[in-house]
Amino acid sequence: MRFAMNTSYRDYQRLFPHRGALLSYAALAALLLLLPLGAGGYLLTQATFVFINGTVALGLMLLVGYTGLISLGHAAFFAVGAYAAAVLEVHGVPFVAALVTAGALTGIIGIAIGLPALRMRGIYLAMATLAFAFIVDEVIVRWSSVTRGNRGIMVPDATVLGVKLDSGTHIYYIALVVFALVLLALVNIVRSRTGRAFAAIRDSEIAAASMGINVAIFKTMAFALSATATGLAGAVYAHKLGYISPEQFDITLSIEFLIMVIIGGLGSIHGAVFGAIFVVVLPQLIILAKPFLPHVIAEQPILDAAAFGVLVILFVMFEPSGLNGYWTRTKAWFDLFPFYRPSAFKRDKIGVADLVRH
Repeated sequence: MRFAMNTSYRDYQRLFPHRGALLSYAALAALLLLLPLGAGGYLLTQATFVFINGTVALGLMLLVGYTGLISLGHAAFFAVGAYAAAVLEVHGVPFVAALVTAGALTGIIGIAIGLPALRMRGIYLAMATLAFAFIVDEVIVRWSSVTRGNRGIMVPDATVLGVKLDSGTHIYYIALVVFALVLLALVNIVRSRTGRAFAAIRDSEIAAASMGINVAIFKTMAFALSATATGLAGAVYAHKLGYISPEQFDITLSIEFLIMVIIGGLGSIHGAVFGAIFVVVLPQLIILAKPFLPHVIAEQPILDAAAFGVLVILFVMFEPSGLNGYWTRTKAWFDLFPFYRPSAFKRDKIGVADLVRH
């Protein structure tokens, strides 16, 4: 058995609880760096989408899971990041500068959305962010002189120091680097005073304010940080596809993003990653399962959406802590065997219903 024995407050702020965790993550990082050497184009593409969705999930997890603010408008932030990077590069801005500018611009828009939403919570906040998504979609369609409207934009190949990064392997590494940077930033934010302020606001805004936390500032900060991460993911997504158009960023995408954090496990960084993997892998599993399903069911165009909906309902009802709950209990089983007792690990109290009520 291995136990992380904390003897001081600093022990709770350690990035890795013990040396075994450090070695495990180092091995995982090495595997991801070497993956293109042995993976085919299809597997590399799916891994790239996992990193893109994972970056979005990390940003949305900070907002929904750690701060308790529901958003149905993250497809709009995703679109802003994608279009900002594409338009800037079409006009000759270097890739790295366009990527950073896209993230910064999306963060500023996140502040603009966060300020009016300060007096809203629960379902009303969700509706406000949904309205924002519709506004952004309309702006993209109507502002054809910049966005080319429904015709879409061909995204130039990324170029760094004169080297054109146009292959699937190059985009994979770009997505991996962006994901790793956002992950590292989020881990440090969560372990800081800012992260504890977010958690306090999630649990009770009144209690947080009574402890001297400026709720307005931290709520706005949560929106800005979440939007920045989503904008960066959108910029990488634009380069992965090479072409973007308004119909790629509809309300369905916002719901899919929210599904990632719910199924992954609210309030968990691991859950954001698990949710991203789940959203990318599930459609592939459905395709593999179609030959074994009745013809009437297999040919239904809503099969994917129905599967996602059923799974979300099941997770909300029976496992509010999501995939991260299973992961935590599995690790505990190996660490505590043969003394593991299921009753020692209660389900996470943070659920969708709690966020709506708040």
